[in-house]
Amino acid sequence: MPGYENGFYLKKKTLERFVFLRIIEAERMLSMPIKIPNTLPARLTLESENIFVMTETRARHQDIRPLKIAILNLMPTKITTETQFLRLLGNTPLHVEITLLQAATHAHKNTSKEHLLAFYKSFDDVKYQWFDGLIITGAPVEKLPFPEVDYWAELCRIMNWSKTNVFSTMHICWGAQAGLFYHHGVKKYLLERKKSGVYLHRCLAPSHPIMRGFDDEFYMPHSRYTGILRSDVERAAGLEILADSPEAGAVVIANSNYRRFYITGHCEYDRNTLLDEYKRDAEKGLDIEIPANYFPANDPETLPVMLWRAHASLLASNWLNFVVYEHTPYDLTELSSNQPFDPEYLSYDI
Repeated sequence: MPGYENGFYLKKKTLERFVFLRIIEAERMLSMPIKIPNTLPARLTLESENIFVMTETRARHQDIRPLKIAILNLMPTKITTETQFLRLLGNTPLHVEITLLQAATHAHKNTSKEHLLAFYKSFDDVKYQWFDGLIITGAPVEKLPFPEVDYWAELCRIMNWSKTNVFSTMHICWGAQAGLFYHHGVKKYLLERKKSGVYLHRCLAPSHPIMRGFDDEFYMPHSRYTGILRSDVERAAGLEILADSPEAGAVVIANSNYRRFYITGHCEYDRNTLLDEYKRDAEKGLDIEIPANYFPANDPETLPVMLWRAHASLLASNWLNFVVYEHTPYDLTELSSNQPFDPEYLSYDI
């Protein structure tokens, strides 16, 4: 019957359109962007790598509550470091809004004032705001006792603020040592020689959300003059070692409620970061060793092998998807409902 055929045809076309729209929606969700300033230098690099970034101008037309992530960038090479972390955070189906922070009490010598003024905020600018996540990067100051770092008091205020105004904080390398010392009293110790290279690690807690999908073994770069003792971490209340290495020690450490993670390596490093550091130290005449497990045949004239990017991306996406997104409150002000942040209060947990 013609009517039946027409009705069947219409139902078929309706079903096809429904399926088509669902596919488009799924594709859109699988490529949700990180929101960054329009003129941030990292934008061109990320776009050339097919990482979906959204400028502030375009983001104004979006009706989505993004995850608010702050990056406290303590590295001297700020543009390089911000690009590295944005690359990792862009590997997620979630809409992420980035705020770049600097240590206002430190004199920055390697980044222009124009760049800092255009793209970075200070703690005073954000201390009355709330964030889903915070990343505290490493810094080349590990040989100094913590109190001798010129921005240590400011960093302590930020770590204190993070307890009431940030759902989950990821500390990287020296940032991890600083966080472990501040929050848990875990000390750092000077190594006999710099720990530099790409080391094999064991996944000890495959069921933990941040380790979901990890292989039994994975690589991560390290570049530091100090380390922590596993026994100190094990004695600290509420900490769990999620991954470790016979050569590099505990590499992924978490507290019991997902609020703080400590990564003692540099998961964000590019292929040539250790190479650049090796050349820099060699030019200074320092007594250094070739980074371990990095150059083919241990030859610094060869192209380093990239062994860690997949797991670095997985670590970042797991943190965003299965820790921050699944557990952060929609109303971030709930984070400080029981203990409002006092901006004048400087606390040491130890």
